[in-house]
Amino acid sequence: MDTLSYKTVSANSATANKEWVVIDAENQVLGRLSSKVAKLLRGKYKPNYTPHVDCGDNVIIINAEKVRLTGNKLNDRQYFSFTGYPGGQRIKSPADLLAKHPERLIEKAVKGMLPKNRLGSKLYTNLYVYVGSEHKHEAQQPKKLDLNTIK
Repeated sequence: MDTLSYKTVSANSATANKEWVVIDAENQVLGRLSSKVAKLLRGKYKPNYTPHVDCGDNVIIINAEKVRLTGNKLNDRQYFSFTGYPGGQRIKSPADLLAKHPERLIEKAVKGMLPKNRLGSKLYTNLYVYVGSEHKHEAQQPKKLDLNTIK
């Protein structure tokens, strides 16, 4: 006699199969790139996705300086920061960020799409963004992933 088993399988840090993935940001729209990368970091494309566990992939993004913004967002959008001193509010546009630190533009966009808790902070450490086409993670043998193939 065969019995059916309907057990919910939850992933944990031991059973999560984390992979390394390389994504080329050249000519990608920032928001669409960021949302897909956030899903990859979270592990939502995997069948054993568990909401409270880090079961996502490690993502390497190259060519951060070649990312696109649609419309007039390059000049109209504003990023705020505060130094902690009186009158220390600083405002930067994406054009300023692209000129000085292009990788921070992608990092800010992805971080805003992750959970705002300890898990989100842990997931954010699995993101590596580089200017140019070189990265220092060849030892992990990352797979090249085309974002146009995933939803």
